[in-house]
Amino acid sequence: MNAVEHEVWNELRRSAIEQSEQEPVLSGHLYDLVIRHSGYPEALAYLIAASLGNHVFNVVAMAELTSETIRRNSSIVTASLYDLTAVRSRDPACESTLIPFLYYKGFKGLQGYRVAHALWTAGRSGVSRFLQSRIADVFAMDIHPAARIGQGVFIDHGTGIVIGETTVVEDDVSILQSVTLGGTGKESGDRHPKIRRGVMIGAGAEILGNIEVGEGSKVAAGSVVLASVPPHTTVAGVPAKPVGKPLGEVPAFDMRQELE
Repeated sequence: MNAVEHEVWNELRRSAIEQSEQEPVLSGHLYDLVIRHSGYPEALAYLIAASLGNHVFNVVAMAELTSETIRRNSSIVTASLYDLTAVRSRDPACESTLIPFLYYKGFKGLQGYRVAHALWTAGRSGVSRFLQSRIADVFAMDIHPAARIGQGVFIDHGTGIVIGETTVVEDDVSILQSVTLGGTGKESGDRHPKIRRGVMIGAGAEILGNIEVGEGSKVAAGSVVLASVPPHTTVAGVPAKPVGKPLGEVPAFDMRQELE
């Protein structure tokens, strides 16, 4: 267990025990999802399983699948820790690390995608498609398991997120609700956006086609982006046009919604 994992896990477990004492009605819930586990990877695997298991693929079988996948792919845990840290630092409504871990569907849906992506990469397209479907059913987020998503990604609220098959999302990106990273029609091949490091995408934005949103750029809420965006540029409108530059170097960290 590295230092970051140790710190996050200690905080999660401490917060869960404190909340269990304050709210005894939640003690079983907190024990099941956090307190009884030996460490962060085990708790993460069970969290995903408890969220996505159903009458067809029960929680026990799902936990076996997620645990084995995480054991074989340590990068899932690393990315998850950075994602959780990103939520904690960028969301002013986040009171502790425990809150997004237990309750933020943007975080949980993204972690489910990470397991599905590892399975897809291993050639297990059937079960990864099943997980994609369950993530869509449970969290209202449709992320193709072939998409490539970096770490330190904050998906705020999560509802209505669509991320297509050949999409690339680099590290340290923030995405608000109802964002589509999609294609423009029936074309095949590499057909989805490439979102570079530090980008912030506002609520309801649509970024369509094999285009690039450059590093440190910002896409305003409700915009429809049909052409590549230069680095460190703010775009807005339908279709989106450059309207200025973000005030900070990394808009994803600042989370400023207004146009500069």
